Amino acid sequence: MRMLRAGNASEPGGEMVGRVADVGPEVPAAWLGKRVGGVVLEGVYADYVLAAPALVTELPADVGAAAGLAVVRGGLVAMGAVRSGGDIAGKSLLITAAASGTGHLAVQIARALGAKRIVGAVGAIDKAGFVRECGADAVVAYDDPWDERFDVIVDGVGGSLVPRAVRALAPRGRLVAYSAGGGSVEVGSLLADLKTVTGFSIGLLARTQPELIESCRSQLWKLLADGAIRPQYTEYAVHRLDEAIASIQERRNTGRVALRMDTSAL
Repeated sequence: MRMLRAGNASEPGGEMVGRVADVGPEVPAAWLGKRVGGVVLEGVYADYVLAAPALVTELPADVGAAAGLAVVRGGLVAMGAVRSGGDIAGKSLLITAAASGTGHLAVQIARALGAKRIVGAVGAIDKAGFVRECGADAVVAYDDPWDERFDVIVDGVGGSLVPRAVRALAPRGRLVAYSAGGGSVEVGSLLADLKTVTGFSIGLLARTQPELIESCRSQLWKLLADGAIRPQYTEYAVHRLDEAIASIQERRNTGRVALRMDTSAL
């Protein structure tokens, strides 16, 4: 979305769900016809896309296309970021961007993993009801005072929220930052209360620890099958692409935004 806003991505990449129509010479033919989800690096708004095998996974038969789209990357990032906070059972969490495609799943995953208290932070307080329905105990806006202290903060926003998040950590608390939005930390602010800041990115893990990625995926599909997570999404037909993009640019969306190309194939 940042690339679209800057005007330098005429054929952007992104998440997709579809069926394998053809495979390269080093990919087993058994993949043909399988329904998969994952990430492509360009041309995602198309009937056919080229995907790297390492960036896709087969979807369970009982998972719908839009739900699979919501989970296949956003859920993976949410799971990885929450797990990077350590053992969260019995702990308090603040999750920023809590109404986003990734954030609303992070709220649900944290609840499923035993968090004692979950507070969601949002840019617009009119999204509070949605975040509460996802399992948050309370909701705060970015421009509200953050008086509460948290054991773990999962931040998907970055920028000016980073130092605020550090201040909102309890002693020995940990901030997990997964946003590409930047932000800086004054190291001195960590010392007295033994606070920790951890960066998280799915890319390095996918390249160096694929078994960890598979562990996260397996856990996600189980949580989904058990009803412990409920992906939320707004689905648009392909001819409403401009409307779908506008809803994200204007931050009106809650959950994932899905674009349906052709219902017959999925």
